[in-house]
Amino acid sequence: MKLSQEKKDRIAEQILSFLYHEFPQPKFTAEISREIARDEEFIKALMFELKEKGLVIPIKRNPHGIPYSRRIRWRLSNKAYEVYKKLH
Repeated sequence: MKLSQEKKDRIAEQILSFLYHEFPQPKFTAEISREIARDEEFIKALMFELKEKGLVIPIKRNPHGIPYSRRIRWRLSNKAYEVYKKLH
């Protein structure tokens, strides 16, 4: 099933809103997909689109500095956080 760009944008807004409320705590892709109630691979693709736009930052290491082998945590970029803070 193909989603329109408008629907993808709305889902991206939900993701950004979720990350805003959890800021500065990064969340795994699986946690985001569970919260938004969407497929994990679809959310992962959207997260990379948001990364290209500079809205989210991928975190590929755990708190001890050891790289994740298959997982990525995400957090809102500082620029996006400031914009959301002005809106709320």
